[in-house]
Amino acid sequence: MRAWLMDHYQGVDQLRLAEVPDPRPGAGEVVLRVLFSALNPADAFLAQGLYPARPPLPHVLGRDGVGVVTAVGSAVHDRRLGDVVGILRCDVGVTRWGTLAEQVAVPADSVAPIPDGWSPEEMAGAPLVFLTAWQALTQWTDPPAPPQPGRTLLVTGASGGVGVASVLLAKSMGLTVVALSRSQEKGIRLRELGADHVFDPADPNLVKTITTTLGKHPIHLAIDTVGGPLFPKVIALLSHGGRVSIVGRSGGTVPQFNTATLLFHRIRLGGVSVGDYSPQEARMIWEDIVRRLNRLNRTPLVDSIVPFEEVKQGFARLAQGPLGKVLVRVAP
Repeated sequence: MRAWLMDHYQGVDQLRLAEVPDPRPGAGEVVLRVLFSALNPADAFLAQGLYPARPPLPHVLGRDGVGVVTAVGSAVHDRRLGDVVGILRCDVGVTRWGTLAEQVAVPADSVAPIPDGWSPEEMAGAPLVFLTAWQALTQWTDPPAPPQPGRTLLVTGASGGVGVASVLLAKSMGLTVVALSRSQEKGIRLRELGADHVFDPADPNLVKTITTTLGKHPIHLAIDTVGGPLFPKVIALLSHGGRVSIVGRSGGTVPQFNTATLLFHRIRLGGVSVGDYSPQEARMIWEDIVRRLNRLNRTPLVDSIVPFEEVKQGFARLAQGPLGKVLVRVAP
């Protein structure tokens, strides 16, 4: 089969397309002929050595995907040859070879059928970002639970994969959504998806602009995928007891952050990692996510699809800031 190999930690521009042996299923695994793979910022971070995982090289990136079951390992009883399934959260693309290949071996308990009414493309890029958004929204109670309806959520990087997922899930929970996007066109689309307010994070008076519209310290929970210089402004917008779920750092490190800004409003910061979910937890949460999207009459948003031979162009599109997911068409 063909696969995009990562030979060193020098970025996705250094990936190479090569012939490698076909995978075989181990016990409890299935092999998928990959139809679509999805690209994530975490793939690019891993390829630069900026991710906790350090898989043996060469490595194949790709954490999301949809494929046809072509082989079934021992002790697998709920998957059959010919099933078309998507990959939920697992180590595929992280510590084991991923979906930027024509075939991939996956734990059978980490795949799920395509929901009714969804296309394979919509399923291909959905599980990781929606499970991430779910954890970001629910991690502040024990046991985890959605925020109280009527609370106000701020989403930075709202047009990205996790951002769009956060907007949709937040609306299913009855939250008021404040989205940040630099693009006026994307802002219009985010409103169509349910965002109640959209602001430009490049506004030099962002905090004043938002508080003039929504009042002083209006945000109960923020989902931050950006970090960088924007982060102190996010903190300044939080209400007493506000929370920040930190998902990414596309804007780089936070410069000269004053930790005292957390004190008097009792602000809490929490990292998000769907690697904490067991296969059983991921499946249960995924089923709830699908039900919520069905009630909203929404499906995941796909930005663009590139051919398998143009994976590097796909990563370039990802770096530009897409609206939704960037997919790779691996097989017809």
